[in-house]
Amino acid sequence: MENNIKSIAKSTFEETKVDDGFLILMFKNDESVAQSVAKEIDSMFIQFHFCIKGATKFVFNQGRYSLDIHEENSLLLYNPQQELPINLQVAPNSWIVSILISIKKFHGLFSQEADYISFLNSENKDKKYYNDGVISPSMAIVLNQLINYSLNSSIKQLYFKAKAYELLSLYFNRSEDANVEQCPFLVDEANVIKIRKAKDIIVSRMAEPPTLQELADEIGLNIKKLKEGFKQIYGDSVFSFLFDYKMEVARKLLESGNNNVNEVGLKVGYSTSSHFIAAFKKKYGTTPKKYVMSLS
Repeated sequence: MENNIKSIAKSTFEETKVDDGFLILMFKNDESVAQSVAKEIDSMFIQFHFCIKGATKFVFNQGRYSLDIHEENSLLLYNPQQELPINLQVAPNSWIVSILISIKKFHGLFSQEADYISFLNSENKDKKYYNDGVISPSMAIVLNQLINYSLNSSIKQLYFKAKAYELLSLYFNRSEDANVEQCPFLVDEANVIKIRKAKDIIVSRMAEPPTLQELADEIGLNIKKLKEGFKQIYGDSVFSFLFDYKMEVARKLLESGNNNVNEVGLKVGYSTSSHFIAAFKKKYGTTPKKYVMSLS
């Protein structure tokens, strides 16, 4: 599997090749300004775009028209008659995941079900196809597991491949119960929304985060459901997720050069510089000071 960062336009996609003719693109715009990302795509690819957070605009024909993809919505694109290059304008604080799969590989997945997939039947298979839809809670879990991947790198190929297939199967699930969570306690979108609120709370108050009990009370779930749900959606415990987030913020603050080590530590919630230095070294394998020196 190839896993690399490609610089295109103003920002970068994280691009992962999970198989021949099968790619996953991910982009997190955690900045306060909109960013654009682009990639040339061959017409043989079917494109699935999922806006996990915020909003994204898909721009066509050199900006002559566009389609909006709002939070928790998806856009499917396929046009064998012409290429559809990806040109996204990603709003501030927005995340997007895209699945690109060749028509040949995709058709093979549904060879027994071609008549069900409307744009693959004999009448329509050579026609363009656009479709938008809502991201179900079960799909949202898979998407967040992809974009927040934190497991051992040695299993990333297997994990991404499995999650990509799982996502496609959920997308085309014909069951009337398709929106019911696979996780036993997440029986409706209300609980998914509560877990997302919990994440927003700890991120916004990272310097002085609430206790697990306080967080559970604030979102209206018990601690067990909070812990289980957070792990399901974000792939990590509440405070492991927060630790990684704080270290990423700290790294960016150090790179900006506007704060010294003590100031950065205070901003991300460490009252003493020694505790911050130890935490930063645990995450990145080097001290904040040495990290800053390595930048120059």
